[in-house]
Amino acid sequence: PTGSLLYPYGPHQGDETNPKDDDGTSEAISLSVPFTFYGKTYQTLFVNNNGVISFDEPIRQYTPDPFPLVDGHPFVAPFWADVDNVLGGDIFYRQTTDPVLLEDISQDITQCFPRSPFTATWALVATWDHVAYHGSTSEKGNTFQAVLTTDSNIFYTILNYRDIQWTTGAANGGDAETGLGGTPAHAGFSSGDDTNFCNIPGSQTDAIINITTTSNVKVPGRWVFRVDDFQVIGVDPPQLNNCWL
Repeated sequence: PTGSLLYPYGPHQGDETNPKDDDGTSEAISLSVPFTFYGKTYQTLFVNNNGVISFDEPIRQYTPDPFPLVDGHPFVAPFWADVDNVLGGDIFYRQTTDPVLLEDISQDITQCFPRSPFTATWALVATWDHVAYHGSTSEKGNTFQAVLTTDSNIFYTILNYRDIQWTTGAANGGDAETGLGGTPAHAGFSSGDDTNFCNIPGSQTDAIINITTTSNVKVPGRWVFRVDDFQVIGVDPPQLNNCWL
């Protein structure tokens, strides 16, 4: 896809593809550049089928929990819900130092944070492409993407939502035909402690289906966060937890 909200993805981009497995996960991904998240640096992550990127260990849980999670599991949740890619869709990921892509990412972040120009030197791009929900009897699919990137000094995450058609798998009380209702998806970040976390507005409510139209950087469907020492700009009014400045 070009000219879209998403950065290029798929096998032709050199992406790895996750196994077709309900509640599955990638293999352990050894990062060529260590990634700092909430003040801690990690060298291994997992791209989990259920819409989560986790550090150090996989997350197979299919029911999203409200943040903060105080169990010590740090992760980024672009769209934590009960994905079933056996029923439809693919999950792709790659680490990249491709200069064309890094230039695009650098421009997008510098546009969001003009006071601190950013030149990416590495990125990990994970894309959930038209993924189905557990128990689905429909053709509905969600397409979204998470990007982790750094200049080896500052660390950012970009979440891109191109098409969200369902919020809930059947095991979480969702309707098998519509993929709605029950306990809807959660989007945000958790450091694993009780103070550093972020819930994107609408998480675990029916309104999360509208995440393709919301943003903290004035680009509908895109959320950008600095995640090394956590700070977020551009959300008004401030939310009730401490991830928004």
